[in-house]
Amino acid sequence: MSHPIFAWYYQRVSVTMDRAGGAEHRAALTAGLTGPVIEVGAGNGRMFAHYPPQVTRVVAVEPEPRLRAAAEEAARTAPVPVTVVDGLADALPGADGEYDAAVTALVLCTVPDQSTALAEIRRVVRPGGQLRFFEHVAADHPGTLHRIQRLVDATVWPRLLAGCHTSRDTLTAIRSAGFTIDDVHHFRFPPGPPSPAAPHIRGTATRPITETTS
Repeated sequence: MSHPIFAWYYQRVSVTMDRAGGAEHRAALTAGLTGPVIEVGAGNGRMFAHYPPQVTRVVAVEPEPRLRAAAEEAARTAPVPVTVVDGLADALPGADGEYDAAVTALVLCTVPDQSTALAEIRRVVRPGGQLRFFEHVAADHPGTLHRIQRLVDATVWPRLLAGCHTSRDTLTAIRSAGFTIDDVHHFRFPPGPPSPAAPHIRGTATRPITETTS
């Protein structure tokens, strides 16, 4: 899944965004994690430096070849063992319940089908395990920004940015996948002029220990 223009753009903008406060959000996202973790959509590996030492290993999934190569380079200096692999969110490497947690950072906007990706994340996270998410999402309330998001999603935005959508209700999708939302922070990011991708959420969800089956 090659997106060379997007990969070039993302490698540069991710550094700028981390300097504008993204690094603090990444650190908050990983705080307190333990055991084995799967990171879905690792990009160029900007998350790796923030994993605490209690994390025993990270399997980082990234389908874009240029970003995956950058992630492999970042993994060499990560504070915990990181294995970068080729793969897609709808077919994750790992047995059922293999990981204590899954991490997504600015990736659920790009997956072709959120329900399929989140079902797969739920499969590989153990009961009682967590999903940590940091995503840009649809505007909280109907209005001008929400209309702009729908407009750009219907035109050039997804084609330019590797399938990225600005108007997804990601929090509802996480709940619908069977996770329990533990906490969520709503904020605008990055600072500066308004953008269709400005509304963000960061939070924690848990796969229930006791689950009903249909």
